[in-house]
Amino acid sequence: MDDTTPAPYHPGSLAVQARVGVRAAAEHVGRSIGRGIRPVAAAFLELQPMLVIGAADGDGHVWSSLLTGPPGFVRATGPTTVAVRGGVPAHDPLAAAFPEGRRTPVGTIALDPRTRRRMRLNGTATPTPHGLAVQAHEVFSNCPKYLQKRELYETDHPAVPGPVHHGEHLTPAQAEAVRAADTFFVATVGPDGAPDASHRGGNPGFVRVVSPAELTWPDYQGNAMFLTLGNLVADARAGLLFLDWATGATLQLTGTARTEFTPEGRTVRFTVTGTAETPHAAPLRWSAPEYSPANP
Repeated sequence: MDDTTPAPYHPGSLAVQARVGVRAAAEHVGRSIGRGIRPVAAAFLELQPMLVIGAADGDGHVWSSLLTGPPGFVRATGPTTVAVRGGVPAHDPLAAAFPEGRRTPVGTIALDPRTRRRMRLNGTATPTPHGLAVQAHEVFSNCPKYLQKRELYETDHPAVPGPVHHGEHLTPAQAEAVRAADTFFVATVGPDGAPDASHRGGNPGFVRVVSPAELTWPDYQGNAMFLTLGNLVADARAGLLFLDWATGATLQLTGTARTEFTPEGRTVRFTVTGTAETPHAAPLRWSAPEYSPANP
């Protein structure tokens, strides 16, 4: 493998890797990305009560969405296939993003705060009578950096989501929730339209609300892949998901993002074009966090 043909990265990720000076490290880490779901990965998936997905809606807006269910609701059904029981909730912006008879590109991340483990699986999804069937194209795990540890202390809270509040910009209460967040999920798409779902974490305040229409966050040192920032080089669309771990409420944002490179580091600047806030969207209730020792 040479510098001009390094799978599995597209030109956007390669450009960021070269700019930051981590091409060799990225090439090494990239060898961990495969198409198959190993037994340890399959076992991990079956223990998870939640899965985050990223995709574009019918208007091309990118969203990051939360799916939940009893352990086993996400299950490997073959070496490259996964079944997600229940699918996307009817209230979610991506509820109509997976039409019958079509393979829709999707990115997923299973993150377990109890163990600080996470796994990403990207591919295509088709609807089934019981939910979604996902065909994996990329499967890989990430390190536990910036994952806050939480205990799951309630899973059977009545899953009755409140009415969804839609908007174009953040309300004052939503801005405060973003400022208090220690974790969010981000969905992006590559030059071929293939989505990726990832995680960002830090101490509360690491996400700054510049205005009701603009957020920023620092891009901390990670695994050198630069899949998210690489996608943003190719396609500025992005979707963010903030979860209230104590109440199960979700705040989903769609918009565009770009990365600013300075001698002091990298900052991602996100422009909000749409919001969807859902009270009690998830039946899961989590403990207060034990912050990651990697957080700056």
